[in-house]
Amino acid sequence: MAKIEDVSADQLLAGSSILSRPAEEFENDQTIEAMWAMKAFEHAEVYFNILCSVDPKLLKLTPHDDQIYQTFREFFKDLKVDVINEDELKSEAGKARWRPFCEQFKDVVEDYSFGTLLRADCSKDYSQENSILTSRIQFYAIELARNREGFNDQIRQKFKPKKLEKAKP
Repeated sequence: MAKIEDVSADQLLAGSSILSRPAEEFENDQTIEAMWAMKAFEHAEVYFNILCSVDPKLLKLTPHDDQIYQTFREFFKDLKVDVINEDELKSEAGKARWRPFCEQFKDVVEDYSFGTLLRADCSKDYSQENSILTSRIQFYAIELARNREGFNDQIRQKFKPKKLEKAKP
């Protein structure tokens, strides 16, 4: 797979409109994979900086936060959100359990199925070991629960916002 740093800014700009097309149109295109990875990483970095700067209980992630959180807790009453077990999301049983929840938001949340990085352990920063690729709606559901239930409160004390790096032309 191509490394993110091997993709030029021109390639990223030229490919930005491609990312909105259905994934089924592409066969293991390394440039597309690198662009998806970069977009997911940038989203993660921005979100983490916000967590480091603002009281998580005050964050509004979407116009549908209340609906997402309420539905999430109806479907997953006892799901631990502080440390996520990846099997609960990605095993066959996990996928079967999550699918009906996710599909409810297909026409409600923009890019609900977009690949998004989620911290497995919410007390830690994003890292290769602490990141799980999930759908956007799973990210929203779990992060809304973490924010509302106080699990992300410690982030501001533990971490400082990172300086965001811009792509070089």
